[in-house]
Amino acid sequence: MSMPLSVAHGEHSDIIPGVIELFFIENRGMAFGLMMQEDWFKIGLSLFRVVAVFGIGWYLRKLLRQNAHRGLIICVAMIMAGAIGNIIDSAVYGLIFSESTYAAPAVFMPEGGGYASFLMGNVVDMLHFTTRVPEWFPFVEGTPEIFSPIFNLADAAISVGVTIIIMFQKRFFPRKEVRASQEVEEAVSA
Repeated sequence: MSMPLSVAHGEHSDIIPGVIELFFIENRGMAFGLMMQEDWFKIGLSLFRVVAVFGIGWYLRKLLRQNAHRGLIICVAMIMAGAIGNIIDSAVYGLIFSESTYAAPAVFMPEGGGYASFLMGNVVDMLHFTTRVPEWFPFVEGTPEIFSPIFNLADAAISVGVTIIIMFQKRFFPRKEVRASQEVEEAVSA
C-alpha cells in the first residue's frame, strides 16, 4: 500500500508571511541547493560525508577527553549531527519514496521500490527565507531576496556550528602561552 506525501515537489506555504516559508524540494547535490547531476559526484559526496562523520566523531572524542570548551564541543556536535542527517536523507530517502515532480507528490513505499539506490537518494530541503531587500535600499535594483537558497535543518546545524566556531575561535582555541599564564596565576593565587 502506498501513501502520498502531503506536499508536492515545489509546493510551498508560509510559516511567517514575508519572512520564512516551507518549500519542498529534493536536492541531488550539496547544502543550500548546490547541485551536480553526475552519479560519480553523488557517490563521491556521499562517501565524503561518511568519512567526514567518522573524522568529526574522532575529533569530538578528542575534545571530550581534553575537556575542551563546552561551546566548541556543542558546535562540533552540531556539525556532526547535520552531516549524519544529510547522510540518512541521501541513504534512505531514495529507497523508500517514489520520485516526486511538480505535478505529482512522492509516494511512500511504492510498489517496486524507490527511485534510487543506497546513498543515491536526494536530500529534502524545505526552509526558505523570503525576506527581501527594501525598495528604498541604495545601490540595489529591485527587491532581491536577502538569502535565496532553500535548505534543511541539517544544513542549518552545520552552518551555525561552523559560524559560531569562527566567531568564537579565540575563546575556543586559546593560545598555549595564554593558557600557561592562566595556570601560573591560578597556582600562585591558590
